[in-house]
Amino acid sequence: MANQRAEKRTLRRRRVRRLVRGTEARPRLSVYRSLHHIYVQVISDESGRTLMSASTQGQAVTEGVKSKRSVDAAKAVGKEIAQKCLAGGIQSVIFDRNGFLYHGRVKALADAAREAGLKF
Repeated sequence: MANQRAEKRTLRRRRVRRLVRGTEARPRLSVYRSLHHIYVQVISDESGRTLMSASTQGQAVTEGVKSKRSVDAAKAVGKEIAQKCLAGGIQSVIFDRNGFLYHGRVKALADAAREAGLKF
């Protein structure tokens, strides 16, 4: 069952990545959701570099959050990555959910980044 779930995620990921490419002007915001944490990276596919990153493993995010695997923690990560992007001069990004379904923690992260001023 778990192997089948992973295969379906891989198919969704490949399907989305065929269309989603990050540039220097509009990089790709990639999300990875594990059982315990959520990670986000801002990636320029032209240069192959990670420009910024945030996760629930950072101390700034986990202050005031009850659990690292909660929706509130995902919102904190979304807010932090938006602040880093805006400080770095990035106004707009392309959202890459990385094969994960757009609900729960992934949706909360995206909504929090939008509310903090990042454009998708």
